[in-house]
Amino acid sequence: MRTRTKLWIAIPLGLLAALAALGGVKAAQINTLIKAGAAFSPPPESVSSAEVKRERWVGRRQAIGSLVAVRGVTLGSELPGLIREITFDSGAAVKKGALLVKLDTSAEEAQLQSARADAELARLSLERSRRLREAGSTSPADLDAAEARAKQASAAVANLEAIIAKKSIRAPFDGRISIRQVELGQVLSAGAAVASLQSVTPIHADFWLPQQDLVDLKEGQAVQLTTDTFPGQTWKGTISAINPEVDPSTRNVKVRATFPNPDGRLRPGMYANVEVLSAEQHEVLLIPVTAAMYAPYGDTVYVIEEKKDASGHEVQTVRQQFVRLGEKRGDFVAVESGLSAGQRVVASGAFKLRNGMAVAVNDAAAPDAQIHPTPPER
Repeated sequence: MRTRTKLWIAIPLGLLAALAALGGVKAAQINTLIKAGAAFSPPPESVSSAEVKRERWVGRRQAIGSLVAVRGVTLGSELPGLIREITFDSGAAVKKGALLVKLDTSAEEAQLQSARADAELARLSLERSRRLREAGSTSPADLDAAEARAKQASAAVANLEAIIAKKSIRAPFDGRISIRQVELGQVLSAGAAVASLQSVTPIHADFWLPQQDLVDLKEGQAVQLTTDTFPGQTWKGTISAINPEVDPSTRNVKVRATFPNPDGRLRPGMYANVEVLSAEQHEVLLIPVTAAMYAPYGDTVYVIEEKKDASGHEVQTVRQQFVRLGEKRGDFVAVESGLSAGQRVVASGAFKLRNGMAVAVNDAAAPDAQIHPTPPER
């Protein structure tokens, strides 16, 4: 009985001793892991860098414009009639006064011959009345009546000639004509559109600028234009007109610039990017656009700094810096405040950083930032 009692006491004690030993081993392992974690430092993140540069920029104001023809009309006929002749091709260049469409004038021409005969008879009667009046054979009333009949006959001839002329549609100025909207043999009603005629050499670009820019705008100021239709091509022109009033709903002013267009590639209605250039230059600090991190609470960059670690070695770390950004040009953005020339900032890889993190700078694969980037051809 005593042996069984001793056995029941020894077993729990043995289990408790085993658990205590196991707990001690695990506590030692956990303590080792904690110490290893405290001593562990993550490897530096690989980033590329860029130097904050100071340059001089020509002041400019950017806007979105729409191209407008110097002169543009929709051609039509004042009088109705049957189309007998079409002398232009769709999209062709035409000269001022060129015949484009001729309507049927057979009835008017027949009436004109009759009117001319009446006018000739009235002229002969007037001459006879004048001779008779000089001889005293007629009264002054007879001469006045003959003069009136001669004027009426001449007016009838002029009226028919004007009607015939109006049935010939001619180009009012040099330009390029659109796709025609009529066909041979069609009965054309008065005012119906025949085609559109646009003068595109030179060409206007209309755009809007804020009212604050009025102080620096003047006629003759240099402007340059680009369009996605012809990448890499730039047209240079000048401001030709500034609206005398500001739009009260937007507080913007409408500006018109004129550009030479000798080859006619710029067409009315096209979208264009317009830049108004200033004669003055100003200094700016530049960083690549990829270095800036945009956020609702403020824009930031990571500044690269040299510091010593716990062992006294020099390491590169990053410090998050709030900046105020300005105008963008190409791959660069101007920094108005927050940085100074000569500092180095993280150009790529900033999204994976946090304040104070160690970095390894590798500029070998960094993209080449340019003011006028040219996309590679596909």
